[in-house]
Amino acid sequence: MKWQDKNQDMRDQLRTLNATIPGATKGFGELSKAVKSPKTLDLKTVEFVALGIAIADRCEPCIGFHMASLVKLGATRDEISDVLGMAIQMGGGPSLMYAAKALRCYDDLTETAA
Repeated sequence: MKWQDKNQDMRDQLRTLNATIPGATKGFGELSKAVKSPKTLDLKTVEFVALGIAIADRCEPCIGFHMASLVKLGATRDEISDVLGMAIQMGGGPSLMYAAKALRCYDDLTETAA
């Protein structure tokens, strides 16, 4: 399944969850907005941090969403690769596997094959 499809499937699942527990999901949405408001770090840097954590925590949907944000923000494959390298160094073997998934995600979302 392509990452665009995975992201859409997850959005559909989240809509169902939002309808079921709107208070909790609204609170999480507010937190997300707050941490993405301009401060010392720009949004692209914050998304790089989120991508690294998504890889280390092995959250495939998180990889898809943060990678989509990074693609929209103009992240390059080289920048993504730097983040993947640091995530591997910090997370070891499991992060290596999810870094490979993240690179495929970038390629799917930008339609550039390595």
